[in-house]
Amino acid sequence: MELKAYAKINLSLDVVGKKENGYHLLEMIMQTIDLYDIIRVEKSEKGINLECNKSYIPLDNRNLAYRAADLFMEEYKINSGVHISILKNIPVAAGLAGGSTDAAAVIKAMNKIFNVNADLEELKTLGLNIGADVPYCIIGGTALCEGIGERITSLPVFGNHILVLVKPSFGISTKEVYSNLELNKIYRHPDTQSMIEAIKRQDINYVSENMKNVLENVTLKKHTILKDIKNEMIKMKALGALMSGSGPTVFGIFDDMMKAQFCYDRMKIKYKEVYITRTI
Repeated sequence: MELKAYAKINLSLDVVGKKENGYHLLEMIMQTIDLYDIIRVEKSEKGINLECNKSYIPLDNRNLAYRAADLFMEEYKINSGVHISILKNIPVAAGLAGGSTDAAAVIKAMNKIFNVNADLEELKTLGLNIGADVPYCIIGGTALCEGIGERITSLPVFGNHILVLVKPSFGISTKEVYSNLELNKIYRHPDTQSMIEAIKRQDINYVSENMKNVLENVTLKKHTILKDIKNEMIKMKALGALMSGSGPTVFGIFDDMMKAQFCYDRMKIKYKEVYITRTI
């Protein structure tokens, strides 16, 4: 079975508290975008065999797709093996859920291939054991994600809006960003409810102008180049620009393909990983 594993951006990301176990409580609006890895999953005699087109991707249990297969086989007592092939297009350690979406695709594919027929809720619960973004990646679309990311409310699809993505040459550790986040020093939070209302009325201007990600407090302080990218995008007529997840990818929303293409061309001179895509 072959699946497209789509990346995501955050139209807003708020941290509203912290659990006793150290996990942060989140309120995020997530959005699927048309940038994807291709995951091919097939039955084999035994074990988990992983291959990828990028040499820097680990092929053992450091890889979330591998862990997803391992967990699925353990949970549903699968006795045979599985071969997983990943055609990687989504940048890694980029704030785009590249690893999580691969894991979600493996779970969905194995559910069909091995005729387990578990429902979405069951698959989301399984996915949460791999990573907080995996349950959302199983569902996709436009959604409000709460808790540590496991409470998902689907929203009207905010689709077909043009994006330019810029991923600088460094990666970001999500764990490190959250450990450096000081909750008492977040002075401006997203107005999540107003963002949801704007999405419902498909108000691209309101959404673009009011996007907020409190993790920028940490990442932008450490990597000021991200602030420069945001400012450049706005100068090049982006309706709004924001860092996705814990970074470092920055995206701009555009209402015109000519403007987006101009921004893409200019950014491509400075940065290797630049993409034009859309929300889906």
